Amino acid sequence: MTSLTSTPHDALRIGQEATITRLCRAEDLIVFSHASESLNPLHLPDHDGDGDGRVEALAPAAWIAALIAGVVGNQLPGPGTRYRSQNLRFLGQAQAGDTLQVSVRVAEKLPDHAVRLAVVVTGPEAVIAQGEVVVIAPMRHHRFEDLSVPGLVVQSHRHFDALIARAEGLAALPVIVVCPESADAVAGAVQARDHGLIVPLFVGAPDKIAAAAAEAGVDIAGIEIVAVPDHRAAALRAVAMIHEGRGRALMKGHLHSDEILHAILKKEGGLRTNRRLSHVFVMDVPGLDHPLFVTDAAVNIAPDLSCKVSIVQNAIDLARALGLVRPKVGILSAVETVTAAIPSTLDAAILSKMAERGQITGGDVDGPLAMDNAVDPGAARAKGLTGLVAGRADILVAPNLEAGNMIAKELSFLAHAEAAGLVMGAQVPVILTSRADSARARLASCAVAVILAEAAQCGRS
Repeated sequence: MTSLTSTPHDALRIGQEATITRLCRAEDLIVFSHASESLNPLHLPDHDGDGDGRVEALAPAAWIAALIAGVVGNQLPGPGTRYRSQNLRFLGQAQAGDTLQVSVRVAEKLPDHAVRLAVVVTGPEAVIAQGEVVVIAPMRHHRFEDLSVPGLVVQSHRHFDALIARAEGLAALPVIVVCPESADAVAGAVQARDHGLIVPLFVGAPDKIAAAAAEAGVDIAGIEIVAVPDHRAAALRAVAMIHEGRGRALMKGHLHSDEILHAILKKEGGLRTNRRLSHVFVMDVPGLDHPLFVTDAAVNIAPDLSCKVSIVQNAIDLARALGLVRPKVGILSAVETVTAAIPSTLDAAILSKMAERGQITGGDVDGPLAMDNAVDPGAARAKGLTGLVAGRADILVAPNLEAGNMIAKELSFLAHAEAAGLVMGAQVPVILTSRADSARARLASCAVAVILAEAAQCGRS
């Protein structure tokens, strides 16, 4: 919320100035495009507007003029000011990422409460625009307290953009895709191949895979297919191929999750480690300045304390592989106080103490935390919660699968988040996609697997 004060016409002085500094963000260009209904690709992030092979992301002249209106309406003369005319010359260009300085100076006081203002907009290297505006200044001094407008959230997924770009710079990951026998499953694998993320090898029924590719309109020429028509047998064969060195990750296609997990968990010939398997969602939530990890929402239905230790450690390991130096882990419950009436609060307190004693490593762990005071600093302050995690959690650990699944689905369908996901705790990453996943979410899941596999290989070398 903002407080504004106006300067009436009688109090204005020749030479009086006001200046703001403003970063031009990609989100500004998107918001302006919506407000103006202008789809000129020169002014849109991630578009090449003139065919030269480069993204321009130029700030529209009208957006720059709107910054001038912001200085005039907020500072000089301030609230209550009305425009009469504007005359600007545009001498250069600004683009997303540039910081602009907008200066307004009183040049002349005119009759009928009018005032002529000289304006200059300067970019990183030179003047971008200059000219003048004539406005009707307020007749009286006004002060407005606690002004606010509804917030805007641009539904972009820049965290996934960064993950995919990072993975595209690494070697393609050999991935065994189990039963890609539906259009969405085969299209996700082919899209990841086309982005240079994975080298897929299909295991399943060749006729069904071919039919799915035809339905999806994708080309699977050059992809090896190992014919195993039965789903359970295909999952077992895929796991065996990992042991044979033919792949470094598994990807679920059109089969039940239980079938692929059963093959992974076999005592003989499976992909077990000393950890329990757990699923981690990597979520790109519009408006949130970091990826959000949610676990476990897909594998462990009612985890006990021992299982939760693996769930927490698996999530920390994934977050660290993706670039978080020391992830902040919030152990969720319905309340933030320890009470015997809610068993998940006891587990949360024990997990926090285990991390303090070094039994869980690589992250800061705190709990119990309610959802609000895990992710919102204001809610944490209101409850008197301090520490490194409260209000700033990177990882949310749900008390059970039902709660975790609800959190992830609510973020996806109400907050417009995109969700990538992996099963952790096996010898290789397991990409566990859903039929409801968008093509971009499937691509991001592959990118996460590529980065994780690269981190694991670097750790072994």
